[in-house]
Amino acid sequence: MKKSILIVLVVAIAISGCATMDQQSKTTKGATYGAAGGAAAGAIVGQIIGKDTKGTLIGAAAGAAIGGLAGAGVGRMMDNQEADMRQALSQSEEVAVRREGDLLALTLKGDVTFAVDSDVVLPGLYTEIERIAQILVKYPQTTIVVEGHTDSTGSDAYNQGLSERRAWSVQRLLVERGVNPSRITAMGYGESRPVATNDTPEGRQMNRRVEIRVNPNTSGQQPY
Repeated sequence: MKKSILIVLVVAIAISGCATMDQQSKTTKGATYGAAGGAAAGAIVGQIIGKDTKGTLIGAAAGAAIGGLAGAGVGRMMDNQEADMRQALSQSEEVAVRREGDLLALTLKGDVTFAVDSDVVLPGLYTEIERIAQILVKYPQTTIVVEGHTDSTGSDAYNQGLSERRAWSVQRLLVERGVNPSRITAMGYGESRPVATNDTPEGRQMNRRVEIRVNPNTSGQQPY
């Protein structure tokens, strides 16, 4: 019972380090989250192997060290990728870049990406697609999800199909520009995930979009 309580305390202490990170860089946050997860896993493994308090503490320390290094690497890689992406798209009014934790999200505005009721990417966006692809190729330690979205005009079924076709079109252009297809998943959400009201033309325009979401690939990750 005491051993179980010790493991819980180790995990709680590790996780508590994440609570004061609002002002920290993404790299520092990644290191802290990695250390917390590593400490928790290490404590459990140490208890299993050593079957005593010493084994638990040694496992927690080792796990925290390894997890912290891995988390810092992921955070630094995503920091660098975000900076490169923002620089590459700094003059673009068609693509918006935002950061969500360790995830990087790019929004391609629908009205400049596709003609009405079309799934063919307009040639005017090819320059932005090329720049995005170059950055994605530069950072192969990520996975990519291309999401299609529509406004509420038309039936649910039609919008679902249109959103899927538009996501596939963007995926195809990225692959043609050198991005490994095994890294990319394309999917459509139709009108189910609006970011603005569908009651106004401006809101519907915002809802018609394709999002490219870039996630760190933590399975089998390489050093950065």
